[in-house]
Amino acid sequence: MQIGLQIPSFKYPNGTKEIRPKLKEIVTTAEESDFASLWVMDHYFQIQNLFGEAYNDPMLESYTTLGYFAGLTEKLYLGALVTGVIYRYPSALLKMVNTLDILSGGRAYLGIGAAWYEEEAVGYGIPYPGISKRFEMLEDNLQLAKELWSSDESSFEGKHFAAPKITNNPRPLSDPHPRIMIGGMGPKKTLRMVAQYADACNFFEGAGEERMQQAIDTLKGHCENLNRDYDTIEKTSLGTVHLADGHDTVDSVLERLKNLSDMGFTHAIFNMPNVYEITPLETFAKEIVPAAKDL
Repeated sequence: MQIGLQIPSFKYPNGTKEIRPKLKEIVTTAEESDFASLWVMDHYFQIQNLFGEAYNDPMLESYTTLGYFAGLTEKLYLGALVTGVIYRYPSALLKMVNTLDILSGGRAYLGIGAAWYEEEAVGYGIPYPGISKRFEMLEDNLQLAKELWSSDESSFEGKHFAAPKITNNPRPLSDPHPRIMIGGMGPKKTLRMVAQYADACNFFEGAGEERMQQAIDTLKGHCENLNRDYDTIEKTSLGTVHLADGHDTVDSVLERLKNLSDMGFTHAIFNMPNVYEITPLETFAKEIVPAAKDL
């Protein structure tokens, strides 16, 4: 079992001036601690009540932040968990992911989903179409990624986006391309697209073991219908661990990881509300990351 770290909060003691040095400390500690991946959310508003925060608490733009992380690291895989299709034009998004992949030495994921945070979109003046259109936009993004990453120059016309003369120079360093991760557990559309287009999926641990197992079984069914090898899809989870008195313990985290492994997950990604204290990250590095390798 591999372990990833997501950094969803930038509300640190001493305010804005602390963000850059604190992120550097978190990222370099994770890099030295054998974590497999590093993620940020793709939001402009903070998620209301996430770790008790307000919508207008500090939030950084994801791909600028990942570019900073690329310069601080040599091993960690990097990605947004996950990019909302409404925020960037698809051809520009792929150029951004290409750039991240090249400047990180081939360590980028394209994490992507249909988006959900309507209040954020309205607040920023970003069009927020209905769910059916957002899923059509997601499929356009996925088809464009497959088309572009299979050649140096291409043209594309989907249901909602067109790129009549798109180039891919320089090509990404990942072979054959940055890993495509789709976030979500929707049985009809999301999991079908995972089976059809993706290299990885991401399920929310908070949904509970029963629903996660149902999603795994549904994904297997889509793979069978599409003649896709289920084992070629990386199964990742997203959860939260709060290593502090009265909250999670090393043993409870290892038990969760054992359950995830038994379901078939190979990459567990965690938020840590108190990661800026660094001690929880060091505890993960010493007691959880090494043990997880044997699961």
